[in-house]
Amino acid sequence: MSAYPHPHTPDPPLALPVVSTVSTMNLLGTPPRLPLVAPSILSADFARMGDDCRDALRAGGDLLHLDVMDGHFVPNLTMGPALCRSLRAALPDAYLDVHLMVSDPAAFVEPFAKAGANHLSFHVEAVGPHGVAPLAARIRALGMQAGVAINPPTDVAPLLPVVGEVDLVLVMSVNPGFSGQAFIPWVLDKTARIRERLRPDQRLQMDGGITPANAADVRRAGCDVLVAASAIFNAPRDQWPAVIDALRGSPSGG
Repeated sequence: MSAYPHPHTPDPPLALPVVSTVSTMNLLGTPPRLPLVAPSILSADFARMGDDCRDALRAGGDLLHLDVMDGHFVPNLTMGPALCRSLRAALPDAYLDVHLMVSDPAAFVEPFAKAGANHLSFHVEAVGPHGVAPLAARIRALGMQAGVAINPPTDVAPLLPVVGEVDLVLVMSVNPGFSGQAFIPWVLDKTARIRERLRPDQRLQMDGGITPANAADVRRAGCDVLVAASAIFNAPRDQWPAVIDALRGSPSGG
């Protein structure tokens, strides 16, 4: 059975677009360095979220990754626009990368634009390849950058013709839903197929089970945005800079 939904009538355009409260930061198209490291706040301490996010950026993180789950597309509930809005208020200069693991991503575009997100990724399994271009255009119209994500079991071939429509392609290296899962190495073959289709101003992101032990394999496969949750936040705080260096492959991190 195909992982993609059947084609449907696209949602009508918003009558009164609400542009993101943050000016578009083209971190993905013109990054100051590569690879970028994105601490995933799913493993942060929710009781001290602001401090954890601030310290992760000070430790060398380039952007913050927010995993949004609806309890339907994946079997977990996590965070929503309210948390994004709070982080924007606390960290006005942070790049907020929102990963929508939801069945109806179009319903979340305007709320996250209002909340100050810089980037939204949605799943191809939720909209089908035919839905990538119109949803990416809607996201950009509200002042954000757009990405498409793909799960490990999903055939990448139908996605390849439309990867040029987004700023970023996110390859999941675990089955989404929970932090702390083991990395699935065979997804690196999928990553290599996507990389050869991307322009220099597009990014290839991987999320799931990435640690200093496997980060070099991820980078060699062409990924230039590495998402890490437990590898960073489960380490002692004074080790966060070394962990982020190791993920990036900088000299101090190996």
